[in-house]
Amino acid sequence: MIALSLAEIATVVGGQTYDIPDPQVHVTAPVVRDSREVEPGGLFAAFVGERVDGHDYAAQVVGAGAVAVLASRPCGVPAIVVDDVQTALGALARHVVARLGATLVALTGSAGKTSTKDLIAQVIGREAPTVWTPGSFNNEIGLPLTALSATDETKFLVLEMGARGIGHIRYLTELTPPKIGLVLNVGTAHIGEFGGREQIAQAKGELVEALPADGAAILNADDPLVRAMAARTKARVLLFGEAEDADVRASNVRLTPVGQAAFTLTTPTGCGDVRLRLYGEHHVSNALAAAAVAHELGMSVDEIALALSEAGTLSRWRMEVTERPDGVTVVNDAYNANPESMRAALRALAAMGRAAQAEGGRTWAVLGHMAELGDDGLAEHDAVGRLAVRLNVNKLVAVGGREASWLQLGAYNEGSWGEESVHVSDAQAAIDLLRSELRPGDVVLVKASRSVGLERVALALLDDSAVSSEGQVAGR
Repeated sequence: MIALSLAEIATVVGGQTYDIPDPQVHVTAPVVRDSREVEPGGLFAAFVGERVDGHDYAAQVVGAGAVAVLASRPCGVPAIVVDDVQTALGALARHVVARLGATLVALTGSAGKTSTKDLIAQVIGREAPTVWTPGSFNNEIGLPLTALSATDETKFLVLEMGARGIGHIRYLTELTPPKIGLVLNVGTAHIGEFGGREQIAQAKGELVEALPADGAAILNADDPLVRAMAARTKARVLLFGEAEDADVRASNVRLTPVGQAAFTLTTPTGCGDVRLRLYGEHHVSNALAAAAVAHELGMSVDEIALALSEAGTLSRWRMEVTERPDGVTVVNDAYNANPESMRAALRALAAMGRAAQAEGGRTWAVLGHMAELGDDGLAEHDAVGRLAVRLNVNKLVAVGGREASWLQLGAYNEGSWGEESVHVSDAQAAIDLLRSELRPGDVVLVKASRSVGLERVALALLDDSAVSSEGQVAGR
């Protein structure tokens, strides 16, 4: 964080200081809400949760070097006390962003936000110091904390913005006003909360409405609901996609034998060849979005193509591909799931499995509940089960309750007979099944909504594997 005195912070957030011997002492390290992450010189934001009260850790964090606590009540240590810690955190983020002078890039979408954010950070991070959202830290608490981790050297700030209702993104853009706004797609994630795709589009479009006239709205030309957002912004519009009129587009898209995408990138300044290290054709759209941001920031097409080709995965449990020494490949994509990302992951599995199947290996899809789909939930699970069969996935393991049974039923009705698809009760049952049946050359995809905790399956399979002399699982 840029250095600010406790007195200045108290003024910015409208708080009162308690037990602070010297209000001119500066906060020089990040603001955190997890007591385990406190650094000397930092500020601890004490939130009151359902099970944990951050105020109970006040003495501990000050003992660990925190300058003070941002709190909602005095707690016996140096503190800035405010009416609402979340509101104060947002006000502090807005103040710091205004002081920074960095270019803010914000992105949203129903699927692919985190993967695209990771690509953008790696590409433009070659040009200048860049701070980006860690993982999916994209809500009204995570976004300010990300902004507050920027320093005086930060030139680019890449912020992922999530939404669960109308007005959420508008609020986030008020805290951290973007110069460049990127909308990836409008899908069915959280459709049960929004009520329909039109409502989702309304919420996602709040990002482009917040852009200044000298900013840039980067929109997916292949998604009609996103393309239509051009009418909602006063910023200049830049289109990306495979459409012929896209400013940044892909042609000659193909998959390598192991399922990694390659394509020719075209921007207004020229063309370049890209071969992604990421798995699945769906990453082409994510890469084009990142390329459009980089182009807007002045990078050449050669620089962009090289950076995309060298970029990897920064966030855990998102198409993490690990090949065990015994030849079993585990694809851990268990961080979250919605119908769009589930279909993309299955197609990636099918592509990865072609070479394996030619050598006698099999593809396994270990799938669980997709949350927050509302009335469409059962039909969407049925459709995913059917798709697994159409893609010639050899084994479907549906994990969980009613929704998982619909996954298995969809596969059954599509023609998956005998032992090709099975429904098990929980993650441990899936682990037991896989341990008994996996053989060298098999490729296993693990995916479900975060609440299911299906990453346990992938981690258990990796724990089972032999280790090298250095004690590490061999990886691609």
